[in-house]
Amino acid sequence: MKITRVYTKTGDKGTTSLVGGVRIKKSDIRLEAYGTVDELSAHLGLLAAMMTGDDNRPTIIRIQNNLFNVCTHLATDQSQTPLYPSAHLAEGETAFLEQEVDRLMALLPERQGFILPGGTQAAAQAHVARTVCRRAERRIAALAEVATVGEEIQQYVNRLSDYLFVLAKIINFNSGQDEIIWQNACK
Repeated sequence: MKITRVYTKTGDKGTTSLVGGVRIKKSDIRLEAYGTVDELSAHLGLLAAMMTGDDNRPTIIRIQNNLFNVCTHLATDQSQTPLYPSAHLAEGETAFLEQEVDRLMALLPERQGFILPGGTQAAAQAHVARTVCRRAERRIAALAEVATVGEEIQQYVNRLSDYLFVLAKIINFNSGQDEIIWQNACK
């Protein structure tokens, strides 16, 4: 499908259209939730661009595709519009993230202590994506208090932040970059 026009002018007064045509204020928690997921996907796009030649890059692209489904789910007011097929995650995507976390953890040496985000540029970007993912999770939880949100959506985003944490660790490890361990300055 070719996009022939980017601007519609329909949002000039502070509203936007959900899936199904329902209009809401741009300050609505629903828009905040799926907008934060979109922001997460953009951060993952930057991470993927940094990961050329990394075996984990296809997983990032898979996650971005899944986040498009998550956005569609969140952009649908189910009290007024039924979910489209594109608003569902494929069966097993949360389990896939769990398997990836376990796989990557098995490759890492045992480490003690809390780590500070950083290391290589790609690992630092994975940490940025992780923190945006946590914010998305909070926004989705707030939306779920007032609207229908699928449990699998909340579970997926929760597991995704775990995956991104472990991914940052494995990126640093594979690059020979030591992680920075938090030092309590109040000792």
